Amino acid sequence: MTEVSPQDSERERALLPFGLAEVTGPSMVPTLHHGDRLLVRYGARVRPGDVVVLRHPFQQDLLVVKRAVERREGGWWVLGDNAFAGGDSTDYGVVPPELVLARVVLRARPRRPGQRSLPAVLAWALSSVRPVLADRSASSRLRAR
Repeated sequence: MTEVSPQDSERERALLPFGLAEVTGPSMVPTLHHGDRLLVRYGARVRPGDVVVLRHPFQQDLLVVKRAVERREGGWWVLGDNAFAGGDSTDYGVVPPELVLARVVLRARPRRPGQRSLPAVLAWALSSVRPVLADRSASSRLRAR
């Protein structure tokens, strides 16, 4: 399960539509990796294929990041991009819409300690920040499972 470490307080979330989070765990590989920083938009409209931050249905103090695959009766069916990691709707079912907090907008990949040469730093700088786009093939992956 990919957890998200919130980087802003509840009060700031109420005032600002954007926030920061950090990914821990492998469930969203290859889209997101452990240590990635995320820019999220609270209250944003969620569509199938979007990557979202949600409260875990059974541990609501735990925030997780998953892909919203499809709308079902009672909420969203969410899956991790890494089918081998688990910790998604295949384990806990449909997620009520009130537990879906934000849509992921951007990811920033931190620089690795070994990236010191100028070419390595330039390559990192050019690829570090990327938008997190909706995967419209998510529903077909769901049917394939």
